Amino acid sequence: MSAPDGSPVGAERSIGQLFATATTEMSALVHDEIALAKAQLKQDVKKGAMSGGAFSVAGGVLLFSLPMLNFALAYGIRTWSDWNLAVCFLLSFAANVLVALVLVLIGVVFAKKAQKGKGPQKVAASVKETAGVLQNAKPHPRPDGDAKVLEERVRNTKAIEAVARSSS
Repeated sequence: MSAPDGSPVGAERSIGQLFATATTEMSALVHDEIALAKAQLKQDVKKGAMSGGAFSVAGGVLLFSLPMLNFALAYGIRTWSDWNLAVCFLLSFAANVLVALVLVLIGVVFAKKAQKGKGPQKVAASVKETAGVLQNAKPHPRPDGDAKVLEERVRNTKAIEAVARSSS
């Protein structure tokens, strides 16, 4: 088993290796959070499109079905009853308005769902929280002797990495 940078688990790693690993993981975290925000935004757009579609269908039903449906319904009511033809036309119009209102209510429900879905805001808050944690992170205090040893390790590691890059 090995760490993400290829070194065996439990082996001492230099500050440079630790920093490189932390940088890589932070970069991956930011990319993943951006992908999450995009996915949540896509869902919110789909919900908004459903709402807009329902409103459009409601308008289309009310506009295009009125003449034909009103005549058919009015004459149907007139056939089943002996009411005045004007009353039959009013009843057919009321039925069309009722259908349009149901479609508007469906559109309102989808609009509220799209408004509730605050996916990108959740991700933005998570990114801010991560940044806040990293800003407040402080290294452990070390004695001066340890600092010199660590600086020498970093220099040696950089030299080894430079040689490894040039040979590959």
